[in-house]
Amino acid sequence: MMKDVAKEFKGRTVFVTGADGFIGSHLTEKLVEYGADVRVFVRATSSDELRNIHHLRDKVRVYRGNLIDKHSVDLAVRDLKEGHETIIFHLAAQAHVGESWERPYDTMYSNVVGTLNLLQSVIDNDIKIFKFDTAGTSEEYGNIKEDVRHHHDFDENGSVILHERSPINPKSVYATSKLASDFLTMNFYDAYRLPAVTTRMFNNYGPRQNPRYVTGTIISQALKRDTIELGYVKAKRDFCFVEDGIHGHMHVALYGHPGEVYTYGQGENISIQDWFQLILKIGEREGFWKKKPLQIAEQRFRPGTSDVEELLVGYKKINQLSGWEPKFSWEEGILRTIRWYAENMHKWIGRVDWVQPERVTDKATLV
Repeated sequence: MMKDVAKEFKGRTVFVTGADGFIGSHLTEKLVEYGADVRVFVRATSSDELRNIHHLRDKVRVYRGNLIDKHSVDLAVRDLKEGHETIIFHLAAQAHVGESWERPYDTMYSNVVGTLNLLQSVIDNDIKIFKFDTAGTSEEYGNIKEDVRHHHDFDENGSVILHERSPINPKSVYATSKLASDFLTMNFYDAYRLPAVTTRMFNNYGPRQNPRYVTGTIISQALKRDTIELGYVKAKRDFCFVEDGIHGHMHVALYGHPGEVYTYGQGENISIQDWFQLILKIGEREGFWKKKPLQIAEQRFRPGTSDVEELLVGYKKINQLSGWEPKFSWEEGILRTIRWYAENMHKWIGRVDWVQPERVTDKATLV
């Protein structure tokens, strides 16, 4: 039976980095609902601040700064001395695989140096915390290397099942940066007994997600274009609705054993092409759009041989720990996501990576 985490967070101090991002905003919203003492660390910008948690502004304590600026991190972390059974959720990151090739230095600074600064600040300021949860990613597993195939587990259909003991093989700048962040977290557990855990998430999706991720790319184009343009569609992903995802983090933060890694996801995977077809079918049935064709665009492929072919989680460890399991079906999660995009176009239209009106290039192939 899944543990009831709501009562565990009432009155507890929580510190969330990346709180105005996709997953961070949903987590922050839920923590406020549960009655936690919520502190959020958001990147200081000159405009568009608190895009996703503006409605919570009077219910959280906001710290503005940048994780690569240790001074601003220290200023926020010092206030945790007054906290009660504090949990740190470290979600802030440059989290887009494609953009990690376009902004490799920013990705490394944000994800590696940023994590190091936060960990070091907790130690430097002698902050006593209950748990430090670093968000990892399924991308850290990459593709199977033949020389370690025997260390992997497979299901009855021959699909690799990825869990805490699976070999890692990062195939992108992003994946490598997150793996480094995971290892830094464990380094601080080993050196200082910081009660830290890492949580490797498998492809969260849902309302508020940046439209440059595949689910948002499909939905946003379906709402605004006559055709939908994608890259490599044979890859398989384990898509987990964000509401389930944030509860995965909360369960690990409350019940996870320091120094350990936990994985979570839907426990089922699907090819990008079939995901596209499922989204289009649901949206068409609900009247959001009419049938639309798919184009394969070469420029949307990951560089070289860096694409990850298949991701499928085994979440037995977290399930045995706390009873966590996904509650949202793909159908329900997709419909909620489509509705958000349809009703909040002003929040995402300026962030898309496709052109309107359409320009079909010679490198696009109709499927």
